[in-house]
Amino acid sequence: MNTSRLATPAFLLAIVTLTIGLSSCEKAITVMSDEEAPRIVREEIPIGVVVALTGHHAEPYGLPMQRGFELAREEINNLGDIRLAFMTADDMSSPEGAKAAVRRLVNQKVPAIVGLAISTHLKEAAPIAQENKVIAFSSVSSAAGLGAIGDFVFRSSLATNISIPSGVTATREKLGYEKVATIYDEMDLFARSNNGVLGTVLRENRVEILTEEAFKTGDADFSQQLTRIVAMDPDALFVSALSQEIAGILSQTAELRFPETIQIIAPDLTMAEVQEAGDGADGAIGFIGWSSKSDAPGNQAFVRNYRARYGIDPEPWAAQSYATLRVLANAIKTAQSADPTAIRDALARTANFSTILGRLGYFSFNSDGDALYDQILVVVKDGELEFLE
Repeated sequence: MNTSRLATPAFLLAIVTLTIGLSSCEKAITVMSDEEAPRIVREEIPIGVVVALTGHHAEPYGLPMQRGFELAREEINNLGDIRLAFMTADDMSSPEGAKAAVRRLVNQKVPAIVGLAISTHLKEAAPIAQENKVIAFSSVSSAAGLGAIGDFVFRSSLATNISIPSGVTATREKLGYEKVATIYDEMDLFARSNNGVLGTVLRENRVEILTEEAFKTGDADFSQQLTRIVAMDPDALFVSALSQEIAGILSQTAELRFPETIQIIAPDLTMAEVQEAGDGADGAIGFIGWSSKSDAPGNQAFVRNYRARYGIDPEPWAAQSYATLRVLANAIKTAQSADPTAIRDALARTANFSTILGRLGYFSFNSDGDALYDQILVVVKDGELEFLE
């Protein structure tokens, strides 16, 4: 990211909770409470929302994201300090759709755009926002390096280069694996990034990688790759993919009678994949940024309100999007302005802001605009995601 980014140093909390953390510094902004924040903007502030309303990313990403954003907007507006209005654009589950949506919203003079779930989409669309000095704040994408696109680009999901090192350290300490296999989607930017960071971190930890099996987005048959992996007898298998393919791989491990001696680790594992995979998900481990069971400040209230509003349990990408809008709203209140540059500066200085993410809820940005907070290790037990203590 260019040098105009206002950096905040990273904090470090205990690895027991897989904390990514940050330390406070003199330049960190003071986060205003809802009672202290003045009425800084009397007119509605238009916020662009780019989500997949159609296509294969609508579920599990786009529609839950939309619900999370909407719940946060209602709560923010009810507080009365600022009022946000949404201008929503469907990215149609494609990079071209994401670019068209961002161009449309930039032309409509929004100061900030939230959403942009898929890393491949963010990589293509964020430069448009950056060039026009409009904030692009992704609530889901996590491929390494995308925050460096520019100083108007921010993310609330943990980037792979932030989440994977601590995840590997903690799982290896607990499981003791010495030789592993990986399987990844060679067409998807996030999956390639995740697998690449995994390879680097595993080798640094002197873990032998027996094979790196690849497949393509949309593949439904992983039997050849999984059969080769079983034959090599690894201690663990790391899965790097988006939701549909994660579920497919987990399902087929059950069909192939995958040996219990091979621990499956899917860093972005959610209940959507667990439910779709059925018995194949049992025992799988994930590194995640949000859990409905965490006691992060406001999280249980969010879970209750989401259930009351939509009649379903909140999805992780709804929670990520809810937190994203709350972080953005705090920056607008702190900046006391709807000017994109002023909001950008306030975002960049955000430190120790209380959110529903992680085990503890403390949220900051690093110098690239990537989120820092304590991630959560989970394991599938009886069809549920439980904390891996």
